[in-house]
Amino acid sequence: MKQIPRRAIVLNPFAPRILLPNDRGLVEENGLIAVDCSWEKVQGAFVAGMRGEGRRLPTLLAANPVNYSKPHKLSSAEALAAALIVTGFRDSAVRLLSLFKWGETFLTLNDQPLRSYSLASDTKAMLDAEAQYF
Repeated sequence: MKQIPRRAIVLNPFAPRILLPNDRGLVEENGLIAVDCSWEKVQGAFVAGMRGEGRRLPTLLAANPVNYSKPHKLSSAEALAAALIVTGFRDSAVRLLSLFKWGETFLTLNDQPLRSYSLASDTKAMLDAEAQYF
């Protein structure tokens, strides 16, 4: 955890701030981090004082076989891909998801929300888009 750059975006389901398209600059300059852990241990993985800029994702549906169609139960790969799409790196997200049998399903299940999320200009617009779908 000490190797996480101070200004990197760390995907954190408990973060008070939501990921926005204008976080792109932080992703480009400092990176994007997903902590890979089971959902049973997720609360222990995100400790107070964790380095990086914590951001939570807006609601999306999982496509992975363990949590298929469950909201907020994304795999680390799904979370990274979603963050890449929201911040304008769709091609990188598609490449990442191509490694998984269910990758295309994730894009299909979340196509409209991800398109709306990637256009949100601020937190209010993101929350409005989220409420439209969930």
